[in-house]
Amino acid sequence: MHFGYWTPIYGGFLRNLGDEGMPATWDYVKKLSQLADRLGYHTTLVPELYLNDRKGVDAPSLEAWSLSSAILAVTEQLRVMTAVRPGFHLPAVTAKESATITDIAGTTEAGAARFALNVVAAWWEEEARQYGGAFTRHDDRYRQATEFVDVLRGLWEHTPFTYQGEHFSVRDSILSPKPGIHPPVFAGGESESGRESIATFADSYVLHGGTVDEVRTKIADMNARSQRIHQRDMAEFGMSTYIIVRDTEAEARAELERITTVDPHSPGYASFEEFVKNSELDVELSKREYSVGTRGLRPDLVGTPEQVAEKIRAYQDAGLTLLLIQCSPAHQELERIAEQVFPLVPTREYLLTTGG
Repeated sequence: MHFGYWTPIYGGFLRNLGDEGMPATWDYVKKLSQLADRLGYHTTLVPELYLNDRKGVDAPSLEAWSLSSAILAVTEQLRVMTAVRPGFHLPAVTAKESATITDIAGTTEAGAARFALNVVAAWWEEEARQYGGAFTRHDDRYRQATEFVDVLRGLWEHTPFTYQGEHFSVRDSILSPKPGIHPPVFAGGESESGRESIATFADSYVLHGGTVDEVRTKIADMNARSQRIHQRDMAEFGMSTYIIVRDTEAEARAELERITTVDPHSPGYASFEEFVKNSELDVELSKREYSVGTRGLRPDLVGTPEQVAEKIRAYQDAGLTLLLIQCSPAHQELERIAEQVFPLVPTREYLLTTGG
């Protein structure tokens, strides 16, 4: 199991709380990135959002690609997985950017890529309207994503490169220099068309939070698709999760209650009511999924270090290889998790940082 985390580009992860002590500034992200690098975290996911979907559209959020370059420049081993949405980018330009960022990133001590892509087929129609992005409908967005990655890989591998698709076209395109190592491509999606497309164009699969049985089933499904298409399993399986570690289970559950309490007098309460109305969950489960997002509380990684580590090992046995952690405040909680949980779920990165 590798341990990763979300970079808090939007001032935190919790919809029910205001100031989480994680300002949406480069100064904070730089300090957090360097801390995580020292602690032995493997990957940080940098989400691409031009509007803030956690604290409200008027709240500040940082831009993913410039931030990713900066993080790579001030860290040594941390892999940066940058989200990219085909509706906002030209693939040939992204291929060029990726080659330059790969040069900035270099490789880990083991020779692995330090820059990766998380291809997000589409998200948030209102944001696309405000920023002029193309918001394609469901099945079509995965065809768009597939073409996008086809152009990326074509330009990374061939010169000149020509491609004619429904969404993207390039002709006799030259990309030089090419990336010294190809950025791994991650993607996530749960519909039938989404999973089939992802198994076709992505190296690895990312999941929202789920139970161990749900994750095991999805991993088996995606490996079967990849074997049918490419005669190989997918390289990695990542899952988003929110983690709460405390000295006692009672303390951890009290923190869970605090972050999932929705104030009926807050400006955001109408959003919660709408969420409940549109979901198929009861109110208690809706509180969890609304409060954090990405189903981060569904794995229930809440408790003492021993309890959380035991659950993580169950996910590891199910085939999961990467946890993408959300926690608050990140600078405190990532350190706590590294100190108290890492030793119970040993990773190569932990052994390196402790001299093991």
